[in-house]
Amino acid sequence: MLAVFLSASCAGHADHDHDEHGHAEESHAGHSDEIILSPEKAKAAGVVVDTVKAGTFRDVIETGGQILAAQGDESQLVANVSGVISFPRPVVDGMSVKKGEALFTISSGNLQNGDEIKRARIAYETAKDGYDRAKSMREKNIVSEAEFNTIRETYENARIAYEALSPSEDGKGVAVKSPYSGYVKNLLVKDGEFVALGTPLAAITKTERLQLRADVSERYYAYLPKITSANIRVPSVGRTYQLDELQGRLLSYGKASGDSSYYIPVTFEFRNTGDLVPGAFVEVYLLSKERENVISLPVSAITEEQGLYFVYVRLDEEGYKKQEVKLGATDGERVEVISGLTGGEQVVMQGAIYVKLSSASNAIPAHTHNH
Repeated sequence: MLAVFLSASCAGHADHDHDEHGHAEESHAGHSDEIILSPEKAKAAGVVVDTVKAGTFRDVIETGGQILAAQGDESQLVANVSGVISFPRPVVDGMSVKKGEALFTISSGNLQNGDEIKRARIAYETAKDGYDRAKSMREKNIVSEAEFNTIRETYENARIAYEALSPSEDGKGVAVKSPYSGYVKNLLVKDGEFVALGTPLAAITKTERLQLRADVSERYYAYLPKITSANIRVPSVGRTYQLDELQGRLLSYGKASGDSSYYIPVTFEFRNTGDLVPGAFVEVYLLSKERENVISLPVSAITEEQGLYFVYVRLDEEGYKKQEVKLGATDGERVEVISGLTGGEQVVMQGAIYVKLSSASNAIPAHTHNH
């Protein structure tokens, strides 16, 4: 009887251990796809979670474009005399300049024709003396009206030519000055280079207002009248700008494509913030009418793996789950979610990449919610 009792007792104990082991395995299985990230680590990594809600989202046409200087805000400096160019101080692309500041000096003193300023001054002084004599003689009717007008015309031309040449500070050449305050967009000459009269020297831009030219495919022509604004993203800095916040406005859109392309130009004008460079190529998101009840997320909430897109849903205080989603249009800041979310989920809006990296180092089997 004792042997039977002991045998039954051992069997019951074994069954009890088996049940507990099975329960533990069931607990792990229920959380096998869970990513564990403590609240302290999540806060330190800048993980931000928010509730998904349906809202308005504007239809978007994605295309490319270029930043241009606004008309009237750019000027090209040209050589006003022939000679050898020198820089009073270093001139480089992007440097700021003030109105009336001398950027270049052109010297012709060592050339065959001699110094332009000296020649212009001599011609002016000679013409002025002749004009003064003729003026006094005209009052005495010694010279005719026609002859006096010819002498006066010669004097005025000599005066204009002389005053157009601004002498440099060292008196060794002609100074070329900036017409207004702004920035050097393009430097076109080198120190010591010979330039002829009218040679372009540099482009100066105010950059107070800029233009955006977007090239849109012909297939979107019917949508162009509905476009009201745009977002632009500069890939080099990874930042998106909203034209609505830059006092932007739509100037025009083309009514036909160009002779050598199948694209239609759409042009905006906006205020420059100081960190947008004319000539830069950008990604453009043309915005039109709004749609209601659309689920959208910040671009920072989306991660990509082998062509598939995922977000991270928070299950509890320290548990997250990777959720696949299908994406629609994007305006550069937010992206439309077509499927995968229904609203009400707690989704990681910022720091999703950190949660993704944490999933590779988590020891999931060691975690159960049996506290």
